[in-house]
Amino acid sequence: MTNIHDIAKQAGVSVSTVSRVLNNYKYVASDKRAAVLDIIEALNYTPNKHAIDLIRGETRNIGVILPYNNNTAFDQLLHGILNKASKQDYLITVLPSQYDKAKEIGYLEKIKSKLFDGIILTSRANDWEKIVPYSQYGPIISCEFTEQPEIGCAYTDRYRSFLDALQLLKNKGHQAVAFTTARLASNSTTQIIAAYQEIFGDIPAGYHITNCQSLDDGYAAAQQFMQLPERPSAIYANGDEVAGGIYLYAQSQQLQIPSDVAIIGQENQPVGIGLGLSTVDHQLTKIGEQALNLVIHRSKEKVNIPYQMVERQSM
Repeated sequence: MTNIHDIAKQAGVSVSTVSRVLNNYKYVASDKRAAVLDIIEALNYTPNKHAIDLIRGETRNIGVILPYNNNTAFDQLLHGILNKASKQDYLITVLPSQYDKAKEIGYLEKIKSKLFDGIILTSRANDWEKIVPYSQYGPIISCEFTEQPEIGCAYTDRYRSFLDALQLLKNKGHQAVAFTTARLASNSTTQIIAAYQEIFGDIPAGYHITNCQSLDDGYAAAQQFMQLPERPSAIYANGDEVAGGIYLYAQSQQLQIPSDVAIIGQENQPVGIGLGLSTVDHQLTKIGEQALNLVIHRSKEKVNIPYQMVERQSM
């Protein structure tokens, strides 16, 4: 089997020169580069990518731990990552976790064995104390804020955004405000509960429904909310798809929006734009782009991406 020693011998150059040509280094004399390329073509030589990666100390491949691949919010994060990766000539490997702790640790082990240059955590299942030790093997970047000094992050201030959205509803005269979340055991859910309690006090029975991720989930949540003895006058949904389901249920019951029920969603997604839903845009695509940039530069910086409040006719 042909190897770089054979190529070097036939081209009349050193093995290091062949290596530099294979790695596309600039500082190789044009005549030597041409000689090496001619021999490579003549021998139909295909370099061992893993060997080249080891030589140059990088794979240009970044792992992205993604809990779900059918969630529009994670799709927005991934879109930003892929956009930036394409421009920077990096490969992206999607690592679906479904919030399985063991699976997530298994993916982190891959950075230890140098299969990836770094890993982006779009969301996590494990505590930071389990994750941080892997940062010694390569950059680990979070898409949520973390105080861990070893971990860089691109994030938005969700707690402040929740306060602003709930305060906006209160300013518009709403006191009976319900809300939905994706997972009970998540940082975002903890933050919105705290924000709700700061703005409105205790959460009335039935005013928080979790495990909402889709249009159908939003429809079912609205049905539950509207059957309460004191039904809410406003609903804050954890995504525009969920908010869209709430909107469709309200329409099916001939409820007027926003006079009978006001609706606000998150992430400024197409369904929300089409239905005229107010939303809190956490700029997920920009967060994804910035997370990829942090990995490439092996940075531990904490980058805050500002959120935007978008008011439309649903509120």
